[in-house]
Amino acid sequence: MTDVRPFRALRYDPERVDLSRVIVPPYDVVAAEDRAAFYDRDPHNAIRLELTRDVAEEASTDYGDVRETLERWTEERVLVRDAEAALYPLRQSFTAPDGTPLAREGFFALVHLEDYAKRIVRPHERTLAGPKADRLKMLRSTRANLSVVFLLYEDRAGELAPHLSRALDAEPLGTARDETGAEHRLARLADPGAVATIARFLADRPVVIADGHHRYETALTYRDERRAAGDGDGRGAPHEWLLVYLANAFAPGSLLLPIHRLVLKGTLPTEAGLRERLPGWECREVPVGDASEIPALLARHLEPLRDRHAFAADDASGRLRIFSRPRRSEAELTVRVIHREVIEGVFDLDEEAVRTGAIAYPKSALQTARDLRAGRGGVALYLNPLAPEDVFRVTAAGEVLPQKSTFFTPKLPSGLVFRPLDAA
Repeated sequence: MTDVRPFRALRYDPERVDLSRVIVPPYDVVAAEDRAAFYDRDPHNAIRLELTRDVAEEASTDYGDVRETLERWTEERVLVRDAEAALYPLRQSFTAPDGTPLAREGFFALVHLEDYAKRIVRPHERTLAGPKADRLKMLRSTRANLSVVFLLYEDRAGELAPHLSRALDAEPLGTARDETGAEHRLARLADPGAVATIARFLADRPVVIADGHHRYETALTYRDERRAAGDGDGRGAPHEWLLVYLANAFAPGSLLLPIHRLVLKGTLPTEAGLRERLPGWECREVPVGDASEIPALLARHLEPLRDRHAFAADDASGRLRIFSRPRRSEAELTVRVIHREVIEGVFDLDEEAVRTGAIAYPKSALQTARDLRAGRGGVALYLNPLAPEDVFRVTAAGEVLPQKSTFFTPKLPSGLVFRPLDAA
């Protein structure tokens, strides 16, 4: 099913730059007000290959300056191209929100571009036209994959882990620490036997897009443009392949966190009103003081309810309400149930209201609680995370998850590897 192959990475020469100073978060999570700081951090920061310094410049640019920057850094050998093709394992060591140290191991490779209809590369969310148009301008101008699509594969037995770990335990190509404190260790895996084993394993399995739907669909559009222009549609054509990062969704370090809901305007009904609108749901209350207590209370009272539909409601009244009810089927997603029975059923917010901004989607429970108590919302709904099984089950059925259902962490920084499209 999934066709992966090694490639010759273009990457920073660690003798010329401090990798920690030149990597940057994915373009779609860099806040507009943070762009200048990344530009100023280092003259070779990868932000210059991702975003304009000012958001207002994006509409008028054709990213010709990015192409020129890429060419100049290559000529100056700030960026160097590896002589031989390889896979590039990456170990990301980080601390989970509960303080547990974790490490996610995956690898960079090329994947053959496949239309969604083939069910080989599977999306888990819908995309917007605006970001795709912007990334297409970038791809046309630079003819290079400068940021990475993050794919998940299923390897419950951990069969590929030893091959990646052996490469990562050897001398690294480079290490970097990002602004969140996560350490990134990049290695090279060129052993033909190991590369073939990995390729055979993935050939029998589909993959799911964790992050980078817009980039993947942009690559499909660009591929079709090059085919129409007569550049070929054989598997050897460079536009038929895409730079990706692949990780095992079921490994201990593949952390999937919840995204919470903050109802911007609204109040919780009375106890009688809640019982009427949420039939079949059990409710218990726990006292809560300031916002700092929320994460520990969720860990104690909400997380143990992962085998049920459950959420916690907070209206800053000093009481945290924990709601739960049994699942009617394994295929029933809690996030869908909450949108249907709580957001719509309790708060009378239909799909149009949700789409037009009636709800905010904070990733941090602590920040959600602080925003609520600062008057930036009416009621906070805290959720448990989805399980990897949920993601694979939904995408296998050809469906997508509700908006803002998944938060894969840590993010993949840009700047570890690049891939010019002058060869597959």
